[in-house]
Amino acid sequence: MSHAPLAPLGSHALIPKAELHLHIEGTLEPELAFELAARNGITLPYADTEELRTAYLFADLQSFLDLYYALMAVLITEDDFEALADAYLARAAAQGVRHAEIFFDPQAHTARGVALGTVVEGLSRALARSVERHGVSTKLILCFLRDQSAESALETLNDAKPYLDRIVGVGLDSAEVGNPASKFREVYEAAAALGLRKVAHAGEEGDPGYVWEALDVLGVERVDHGLRSLEDPALVARLVRDRIPLTLCPMSNVRLRAIDVLEDHPLVAMMDAGLVCTVNSDDPAYFGGYAGDNFHAVGEALALDHERLRELARNSFVASFLDGSAEEEALRARYLAEVEAYTFDAVGGSTDRSA
Repeated sequence: MSHAPLAPLGSHALIPKAELHLHIEGTLEPELAFELAARNGITLPYADTEELRTAYLFADLQSFLDLYYALMAVLITEDDFEALADAYLARAAAQGVRHAEIFFDPQAHTARGVALGTVVEGLSRALARSVERHGVSTKLILCFLRDQSAESALETLNDAKPYLDRIVGVGLDSAEVGNPASKFREVYEAAAALGLRKVAHAGEEGDPGYVWEALDVLGVERVDHGLRSLEDPALVARLVRDRIPLTLCPMSNVRLRAIDVLEDHPLVAMMDAGLVCTVNSDDPAYFGGYAGDNFHAVGEALALDHERLRELARNSFVASFLDGSAEEEALRARYLAEVEAYTFDAVGGSTDRSA
């Protein structure tokens, strides 16, 4: 049983898209959590999947993170991580995702005795066959937990060196306020020296100063969230000038109380300001929707016309890290052509203009 979308998805939700802000641990659906718990001899403190779903009503980011980390206990073996990634890729493909750049949190696993290699090998098995099985190309981004020490982050990066052939970049996530980007300057410099791409969460619960630090101290190429950027006109001008993409997560913003209702989301104002916005699902098992569900939700709540939705889809591929080779550039060009060829259908299907 998969997580039901908010409503039947029409063609505006199924446009080809890249997902650039997705925590693989946040795709752990209650059904899979119970399945893996049984496999690994773990007893969850919930009677059944429905009781667990009711626990997904969060007061704020920290209350979400508490449950998020607790449920990771069911992820132990390579097979568990493979199953987790494969389940996500199947759902994502069904909602129009053609390329996914997937975050994972190694410190959350090594802290409970699961080796980093176990995580990477398990995820890699699912990702290696994703194009064949799901029609989704993938990349993997290692995230550091910002509420942990900089020393722990640097140790994690060093431990990841044997697996860098499967890791494209580094990111920074978890509790933002009180954990500024500047804390991780050294580890980001080390990551850059290893040829890794750089992204970081900023401006979700933290003020625009957190975004400035991500840009100026860490040198990020994308800002994950960036929701509060409009509060600082100088920051907006910088993001527009440098064409720094923002990986927005609208349904997440509502569930974590960053905004009250989707109708209040600043997405349209951000696009009007010239910001390179993308729409993503963040932790979809917890926040009630995958990539297509998020497109559906903002399309309805903000009355986005088809060209606005096409712009969001186009931005997602432009902002992706599909630029490491001529083959990847060709793949990105093909995906962009699919976006331009896509025809929206009022009755819920779609046609291809190139057909």
